[in-house]
Amino acid sequence: MNEDLRLFYGGVRRTREVVFRYCEGLPQEIYVREHPDFGFGSIRNLHTHVAECYLWWVGTVGLGKPEVRDSVVPDVAAIRELFAKVDGVVEEGLESFTRPDELFTWTNPHGGQERLSQRWLILHPTTHEFHHKGQMVALGRVLGHPVPSSHDTDLLAP
Repeated sequence: MNEDLRLFYGGVRRTREVVFRYCEGLPQEIYVREHPDFGFGSIRNLHTHVAECYLWWVGTVGLGKPEVRDSVVPDVAAIRELFAKVDGVVEEGLESFTRPDELFTWTNPHGGQERLSQRWLILHPTTHEFHHKGQMVALGRVLGHPVPSSHDTDLLAP
């Protein structure tokens, strides 16, 4: 597939590593603490949701793999394992998606239809990840654990 997309995803993985390191520095009770004002409730749950989004769009919709939902993720080590699966699925998509910009019709589980492309199947969960990374670091700040100023969680460095 498009080599630029492969390079872009490599940058995404580097920013993800910054978030992993931040989360590894959090006390476990902060990583899993629920906060009613944040969607998905905790940093851990947001992290899990991001991984499941990739697995759904790239894996299930794009590659026809069985759906992965409600993963049990007790800690950052387990979320790293889940994202290793994500990376494998994205790599498989990058290898398998041969018509990146050709639109196809997808019927969602509720019967509605959408026009998508293979490129969108990669880019949507990526932009979704950045949205939720912002929520994760905001929640960490609210819980008294801001991201250190030396950690840039959202820039794709060259």
